[in-house]
Amino acid sequence: MKKYFLSLCLLLSFTSLFGPLQASAAQAPSPTDFHDISASFAKDAIHRLAKRGIVSGDGTGAFLPRNPVTRAEFMAMIARMLKMEPVSNDLSAFQDVSKSAWYYGWIHAGLNLSIVEGNGYKFFPNASITRQEAAVMVIRAMKESGYDNGNTAGLYTDSGWIAEWAWSAVGKATNAGWLQGSKGQFRPQDAITREETAMLLDRVLQSGNVKSMIDSQTPANIHMGWLYNGTTKQYISYAKQAGLNVLVPRWYYMEANGKVTDHTDKELLNWAHNNSRQVWAMVGNRGNAEGTHQVLSSAQSRKSVVDSISANVSRYRLDGINIDFENVMPQDRQNLTAFITQLSIEMRRLGAKLSIDVSPDLNTDWTAAFDYATLGTQVDYMVLMSYDQHWGGSPKAGSVSSLPWSESGLRKLLTQVPAKKSIIAYPLYTRDWKIASSVSSQDISLAEQGHRIRLNKASFTWNESVAQYEAAYNSGGIPHRIWTEESRSLSMKHLMAAKYQIAGYAYWYPGAETTDVWQAIHNAERYAYYSFLI
Repeated sequence: MKKYFLSLCLLLSFTSLFGPLQASAAQAPSPTDFHDISASFAKDAIHRLAKRGIVSGDGTGAFLPRNPVTRAEFMAMIARMLKMEPVSNDLSAFQDVSKSAWYYGWIHAGLNLSIVEGNGYKFFPNASITRQEAAVMVIRAMKESGYDNGNTAGLYTDSGWIAEWAWSAVGKATNAGWLQGSKGQFRPQDAITREETAMLLDRVLQSGNVKSMIDSQTPANIHMGWLYNGTTKQYISYAKQAGLNVLVPRWYYMEANGKVTDHTDKELLNWAHNNSRQVWAMVGNRGNAEGTHQVLSSAQSRKSVVDSISANVSRYRLDGINIDFENVMPQDRQNLTAFITQLSIEMRRLGAKLSIDVSPDLNTDWTAAFDYATLGTQVDYMVLMSYDQHWGGSPKAGSVSSLPWSESGLRKLLTQVPAKKSIIAYPLYTRDWKIASSVSSQDISLAEQGHRIRLNKASFTWNESVAQYEAAYNSGGIPHRIWTEESRSLSMKHLMAAKYQIAGYAYWYPGAETTDVWQAIHNAERYAYYSFLI
């Protein structure tokens, strides 16, 4: 209970400090002259922040420098300082944060990045923030940057009033010069004012490389998506919404007789080439173990398939090929490697990229045919399909892609394949599990997930150990469970993967998501790029 109370106190700190005063804050305010700040000690800071669109007034030319800041305003200001965008998460974390409120997107943008935390209950968006809560929030937003020897907070004469959970943050914020006391006191439980807030944010921006880092351009990563279950028009729409720079249409299949079927969509191909998108057409095996074995076992058949793929690359001016062979027999390991080696020679000759999809290496027969290290020397990119932790026929209900499982698979891959060649693929689907005498599941899109949760008034709580919400409801007397994928869980997986400096991300499959997901991912990639030196 004490831990919950302290977490709630931290949350109280997280939004009231850094937000705009006016309720129209859903759009960035324009720089303005304020008629009530001439005597404020923060006058210059307020002007600088207003020019960056971080602070605004009440719409009548007043800044109200001595007014307190609400939690919602605080989060909006932090997000703007970091050049994040609001995210209207499909699943709301808080009972008292309405989707119609101007601050809904800002609060969830912070939640997705773990700048604020929630437990599925209340956020108190209109409560004021205290100075010690402000210290915790700004240190967290700066990724814990700042040095603290553990004693700084104790130098204040009122240090006895500083909460244990805020002690380190107060020390770090003090050492960094961001927050200062008055007459030897920190006043930890006082509400921070708007002018104090402006001074705090301005000092943060002027520290070290903070401003230059925030103003820099985020390096472009690969964003690839497999195109499935849609029309050409829909695929183009998905690519635009998702910001995909690599399209992977499922055009080619290797049949048991060694032939490669051709379903090239020239309209989609032309659109991609005219709109700076690369096309890495997929070559699949339909999961046909026997047919794949038959082809790979014959040197002549392997060459025939390679020749057919190469001919399509030349004929359609493809940018690359994506090999998606699943359910390959363990005894085909050597021949699969020989096939990929031969294909890589042809792709290099044609100037096309070669990528191959692999499952996490769990030392099972499912992946035994894949020599990760050797294949990694032949392909340009290896795509780790970081999903189906609990597959459709699993006897045990569980997550499709929990954060620890996903990270474990990536870390193992990186022991065999360089990060610059590694792409991690995330699910835009999940499963609705029926927990009866036997366990069964149904694949559902993220849009359908939200619909079922709301329709059945499912309870859901955040499970920190897997970094996902767990939803529960009953239908027809049968318990159902969903381990959700949505903006928050996907943001956390992107933040995790970014630590390893991989080449990019892939998604199965664009069109199954809710649109808020893409803004959340954009925020996560940008925030992950920041490396603050204070």
